Amino acid sequence: MKKYLAMLLAGALSVSLLAGCGGDSGSSASSTGSAGSAGSASSTGSDSSAADGTTFKLGGTGPLTGGASIYGLAAQRGAQIAVDEIAEAGGDIQFTLRYEDDVHDAEKAVNAYNTLKEWGMQISLGSVTSKPGEATSVLNYEDRIFALTPSASSPAVIESKDNVFQMCFSDPNQGLASAQYISEQNLGEKVFIIWKNDDVYSTGIKDQFVTEAEALNLNVVGDATFTTDSQTDFTVQLTQAQQAGADLLFLPIYYDAASLILSQANAMGYDPAIFGVDGMDGILTVDGFDPALAEGVMLLTPFNADAQDEATQAFVQKYQAQYGEVPNQFAADAYDCVYALKQALETAGCTPDMSAEDICTKLIEVFPTITFEGLTGDGAGITWDSTGAVSKSPKGMVIQNGAYVGMD
Repeated sequence: MKKYLAMLLAGALSVSLLAGCGGDSGSSASSTGSAGSAGSASSTGSDSSAADGTTFKLGGTGPLTGGASIYGLAAQRGAQIAVDEIAEAGGDIQFTLRYEDDVHDAEKAVNAYNTLKEWGMQISLGSVTSKPGEATSVLNYEDRIFALTPSASSPAVIESKDNVFQMCFSDPNQGLASAQYISEQNLGEKVFIIWKNDDVYSTGIKDQFVTEAEALNLNVVGDATFTTDSQTDFTVQLTQAQQAGADLLFLPIYYDAASLILSQANAMGYDPAIFGVDGMDGILTVDGFDPALAEGVMLLTPFNADAQDEATQAFVQKYQAQYGEVPNQFAADAYDCVYALKQALETAGCTPDMSAEDICTKLIEVFPTITFEGLTGDGAGITWDSTGAVSKSPKGMVIQNGAYVGMD
């Protein structure tokens, strides 16, 4: 099945890309500072240490506070671990990392980006979530600051922007791969979709899932939607699914709403199989949620914290030691971003005294030529094409005994 998934996503990427996708660690290279603008609730990073041209100034925006903070904090922490490891190892490529809080809001993300630009950001980690990422990627393009986002997966993030790249799967590819995986594994005879109609992440995955499900004759018996303002009561949606006889719910949504759906389905005595995507990662740590209700939940994700390879285990142990929890795929993708940038900067011969625009030009040339071995994907190597989209394979995971276990 692993080989199947690799071939599946590689094909999905080729097709879809034609259309377009806390705390800090105490490192000497980074320290905690205060926000530089009213639009940024908090920041992590140095205010001045990179001004001498000895390190690359690396910035990003993400939800460090608010309901989506599990994603932003994970990305910031994963990136910081990579920055610290690179500093400890020594060498010509060093980073000063600064994250600004965008509270998962596009307008605040623009303010946060401008704070980073004033700070002197030379390279960007973009934004953590998709809607803010769509806004800040426009600025990356206009300002000629190269961006590699760990997790902003909307196709609009990279569309028509030669200097914005993704480490994450694009939304359409997740929908395509999910439909094919469910069909191939015969995971459900009657599928019902619950999706969020004011979220580009959810709508992008759902639309491609429906298209592929039709091609595969996968029996989708209905769908129901919700918005940010209505994601507290899912009784109507679950009743529709139950009345339609659905034995599998496909949830192209984030973990917070998914946790409520699982809790409310349990209260109704409704027990369908659950299949989600990478936004489901984090459901086991939701405050007030009984993780036993997630037993058997299936999802596609690029990272397995239980993998036994040396690199993954070292990262997981370090993350747990510093932050007291198991890292999710957002942390792993951000960690990979930093190391991929290091490899590309070395290949391009960039130095930290170069301008952001000159670095951008070099990285645009180099990224489509490198193969990167990271924590995410299946070990076959991560590559990019000139559109900025990534090619790597997802992992089918199931939650068993409160942990993610590989399905393949």
